[in-house]
Amino acid sequence: MNTIRTATTITTLGLVAVMMAGCASAAGSTPEPEDVTEVRLGYFANVTHAPALVGLEEGLFAESLGDIDLSTSVFNAGPAAIEALTAGAIDATYIGPNPSINTFIQSGGESARIVAGVATGGAALVVRPGIDSPQQLSGTTLASPQLGNTQDVALRVYLAEQGYETDPSGGGDVSITPTENAQTLTLFQQGAIDGAWLPEPWVSRLVVDEGAEVLVDEAELWPGGAFPTTVLLVRAEFLEQHPDVVERLLEGHVAAVHWIADNAAEAPGVINAAIESETGKPLSDPVIERALEHVTFSVDPHAEAFETLVANGLGAGTQKDGSIDGLFDLRILNGLLDTAGAEQVSAAGLGEDSP
Repeated sequence: MNTIRTATTITTLGLVAVMMAGCASAAGSTPEPEDVTEVRLGYFANVTHAPALVGLEEGLFAESLGDIDLSTSVFNAGPAAIEALTAGAIDATYIGPNPSINTFIQSGGESARIVAGVATGGAALVVRPGIDSPQQLSGTTLASPQLGNTQDVALRVYLAEQGYETDPSGGGDVSITPTENAQTLTLFQQGAIDGAWLPEPWVSRLVVDEGAEVLVDEAELWPGGAFPTTVLLVRAEFLEQHPDVVERLLEGHVAAVHWIADNAAEAPGVINAAIESETGKPLSDPVIERALEHVTFSVDPHAEAFETLVANGLGAGTQKDGSIDGLFDLRILNGLLDTAGAEQVSAAGLGEDSP
C-alpha cells in the first residue's frame, strides 16, 4: 500500500469543484459503488491525534489496508476538516467532537458517523503570568483554534459560567480570537494575546517554551476527568457503501492505540517524528513528554458526554439545535473488539453499537 501525505489547505474553489462534480453525478442515475482503491484520511499534527500519526509512522494503516492506497490531508482545526469531508474531498478524519456534532445536526443526520474514539483529555486554558484567577480575565484577549471547534466551545462555555459575555465576532467582556495554533504561539510571544484554550501539544509549548500558566485544565471540568477530545469520523455514504474498507481502517486505528499503550518509551519519539514531518520542526523533549502526560488514548468515544457537548455548543452560540440520535455507528469497532476478546464500547443510545 502506498501512503501519500499531503499537508493540505483545502481551498474554497477546490471544494466548490468537488461539490459541483458530486452534483453532476447526482443529477444522473445513481452509480453502483465501485471497488475502493484509495482511502482519503484527514488528521491534525497534534498530540491529541497521535494514533493517526503512529498509524502512519509505524505502517499500521498500510498493514491493515493492504492493497488499498491511503492519502492523507493535514488540517489545523475541525471546521476545515468538516468542510472537506462534506464536499467529498476526504472519506474520514480524526477530529474533535463539536465539529462532528455540528455537521451531523446541520445535515439532518445525513453527513457522517463517529466510528471510534481516539483521545480524551489534553486541552487547557493557558494564560500569561499575572493572571491567577478567572476574575482577572475581564478585558483580556484569548485565542481558540477556530470558531466552533471543540476548544472554542469549551472556552466560551467556561467564560459564560464565570459571568462573562462573549460573541462570535470577538466582542464582549472577553475578546475571543479564533486563530491557527501556530499563529497563537507567535501572538503569545509578542504579547498580542493574553492566553488561549488549546489542545496538546500547544498547551505544553506555551507552558514549557513561553512560560504560560495553566488557568484551567479542562479535565477538571468533567466527571472523572474524562472528556472526548478526538474521535474518528467517517462520511456516512462511504461507511454505507464500503463497510469492509472502514473495518480495515479501524483495524489500523485500533492497532495504533494499542501500540501507543504498549510502547510508552518509544511513543514520544515516533509521535514527534511525525509532527516534525508535517510541521518541519520537532517538539522539545520536555514539551512532548508533558503533552503525553495529559492525554489518554482509547477507542471509546465516550458517547455519554455528547449530550453535554450539544448543550455547550448551544450555550456558546456556535451550533444549531437538533438531535444527535444516530451520530454513532460503533458496530464495526465492537465487532473487532469482540473478536479480540476486549470490552466493547457504548453509543449511549445515540446510535448503533451491537456488532
